[in-house]
Amino acid sequence: MTIKPASRMNLVQEYYFSTKLKQIADMRASGIDVLNLGIGSPDLPPSAETIEALAETATNPKNHAYQSYVGIPALREGFAKFYQTFYGVALNPVHEILPLIGSKEGIMHIAMAYLEAGDEVLVPNPGYPTYRAASLLTGATVVDYDLSEENGWLPDLKALAQQDLSKVKLMWVNYPHMPTGAKATTAFFEELRDFALTHNILIVNDNPYSFILNDNPQSILAIDGMKEVALELNSLSKSHNMAGWRMGVLVGNAEYVSHVLRFKSNMDSGMFLPLQMAAVKALENPISWYKSLNEIYRKRQQKVFEIMDLLSCQYDKNQTGMFVWAKISSEYANSYDLSDEILQKAGVFITPGGIFGSAGNNYIRISLCAEIGLFEEATIRIRKSLGICS
Repeated sequence: MTIKPASRMNLVQEYYFSTKLKQIADMRASGIDVLNLGIGSPDLPPSAETIEALAETATNPKNHAYQSYVGIPALREGFAKFYQTFYGVALNPVHEILPLIGSKEGIMHIAMAYLEAGDEVLVPNPGYPTYRAASLLTGATVVDYDLSEENGWLPDLKALAQQDLSKVKLMWVNYPHMPTGAKATTAFFEELRDFALTHNILIVNDNPYSFILNDNPQSILAIDGMKEVALELNSLSKSHNMAGWRMGVLVGNAEYVSHVLRFKSNMDSGMFLPLQMAAVKALENPISWYKSLNEIYRKRQQKVFEIMDLLSCQYDKNQTGMFVWAKISSEYANSYDLSDEILQKAGVFITPGGIFGSAGNNYIRISLCAEIGLFEEATIRIRKSLGICS
């Protein structure tokens, strides 16, 4: 007996890191000690207060029941205070804030709430692969918009406006940008707002990296009039070292948020209460906590720059986020060739930029989510594989 999967599954493949982790596991099982510099999963813990809140509330037997689909009031109010304090954005905690089981969930929920066959959606190239996958699974048609180093990894909105945008309903943007680490300017966001108004397009900004190696966190909703045309996703995964906790949020116009809630409420039964209470504490972290975290990332970034220099890569020292994005040497045909060579010869995994779209084919990405010693060991291995004497 053969049961075929839905035809929509032909539109997507297994997530790249899912398959790569299997390969790395197989290599390790065969005795090869692979150093993984690819995935951006924070290796540092949340604040002590966050962990204490989880432990304390988890011991209460009354805290293990189903929870509200919209999160507890304290969490929504915590996000509202967080947005006001750090971004200067006023949000109504009742109607303009929707906690999520991670912002990746939110990408799928937004896509399902707004997109269908016949719609078109603008997706960044390079960009987070989930924007494309979630859009395709709705039956919508993906329209790439290319980003380039020459344009600061910002979309050319004037060039986009020359295209037929009559079927475009939604545009994914992501600033600070992953994988390039580029930041957007206020002037760009204002231009983006006007573009969305002119072409009747819903903008969704994915904003999980605004606190990492960035002294001026910014929300797209701080731009006047942006609530009319935009939603924003945020997450505690990167900024608060809570990737496995799956704690994200969707913020913006109450009507836009309500449509996403209608879909989400059919998909889950709320978040574990102790996790929500711990997230409230995490959102109260003082600015000094973020600064101490960034001191660690800056030291690691310098070590990654050394690796990039060894590989003859070019990079922007002012990039933000928990990765280093760099252009590869012309001696390699593409980023996959370089990544595969370093994996096989040095036992070090580096992410090929091509997984983020064709515009990333000549770039690689290294995560900052590892201790200094691991980067030093990777440097030794790569030097040896390249035949460079120490």
